This record gives sequence, structure tokens and C-alpha cells, in this order.
Amino acid sequence: MGIDKKNHEGYLDKTAHDAIRNIQREEKAADKKAAYLPLVYVCSPYAGDIETNTEKAKKYSRFAMDQGTIPVTPHLLYLVLCQDFGQLKYKNFQFLV
Repeated sequence: MGIDKKNHEGYLDKTAHDAIRNIQREEKAADKKAAYLPLVYVCSPYAGDIETNTEKAKKYSRFAMDQGTIPVTPHLLYLVLCQDFGQLKYKNFQFLV
């Protein structure tokens, strides 16, 4: 659907036409930007000081999200799985760390 260059009285109104066209162009660009978010693999240490390293990994993931990306942080996902499975199963997954 095109934008009419004339106002409701039939007079040429180029300013309003250009403003509406620019708004539509910006909305279209925003839709394209929102449609694509790159994946970012967050690689950080886990072993050693686990609590501090986990907090750092969360911080790095938050930074990646703030930059408009989708962070993939495997050892944080691993921790969630271990919490869901319980401590008994946790020992079975220790070889992954």
C-alpha cells in the first residue's frame, strides 16, 4: 500500500509524505534487525574456583545479551541440568567438566 502525496483536501503535502515514508522505512529496518540475532559461544573457565567462574560466565553472558546476541554458555546450561537431575546424577556427568 502506497502513501498518498496529497492531503485529504487534495493538496500536495510532501513533508508529511516523506515523514511517513521514513517512519515506515525505520520500522522495516527494526523488524529485520529483530529477526536476526547472532549466536555467541561464551567460553570461560569452570574448574578451580567454581563459584567465581560461574558468576563470571553469567556476567559474560549478560554482556553478550546486552550487545544484541544470543549467548551459548554450555557450562551454565550444564549446571542447570545437574540441578534438575540432582546430586546423584551429577556424579555421572562429571566427565563433561
